[in-house]
Amino acid sequence: MAFLRHFALFLTFFFAASAALAQADAEWLSRYQLGTGDVISIVVFGEDDLKREKIRLTDAGTISYPVLGELKVLGRTVGEVTTLIAEGLRGRYLVNPRVSVSVDEYRPYFIHGQVEKGGSFSYQPGMTVRKAVSIAGGFKERASKEKIFIVREKEKNAKPFKVELETPVLPGDIITVEESFF
Repeated sequence: MAFLRHFALFLTFFFAASAALAQADAEWLSRYQLGTGDVISIVVFGEDDLKREKIRLTDAGTISYPVLGELKVLGRTVGEVTTLIAEGLRGRYLVNPRVSVSVDEYRPYFIHGQVEKGGSFSYQPGMTVRKAVSIAGGFKERASKEKIFIVREKEKNAKPFKVELETPVLPGDIITVEESFF
């Protein structure tokens, strides 16, 4: 019986922690700003001719959309792009447009240094440094697990900062795993 109580307690903590992480991911996703290389889809309910799938943002952070032309979406959230399109269509094309915008693919993150297969990898929500290293084939024998640095894409004059294995990775991040000398 004691085992079952401990197991039930473990499950309670596990699911509570999972729910907290899911909520943090949802909050981050609602604030996520679109960037060059992201791929989005747009649906206007009841208007199949306005549906656009798998639109990759240009280097300038724009998309081309029927009726509205070229739209600058760089740095905007999905909610802001939804409003931009709905407001653009309202009145001159539709009475009450219901628009949905979703991110199909996030721009990649990059990892190099003392990992087996450095390079560019597709970002997935919930990504941590530990997961990024795993996707890159793991640490090389001489890798330092204490000397891992990230440069964030969005920061002006970005300088690498030291991170832990559980540090979240964001789209566009550049991760460097340095060599251990001992």
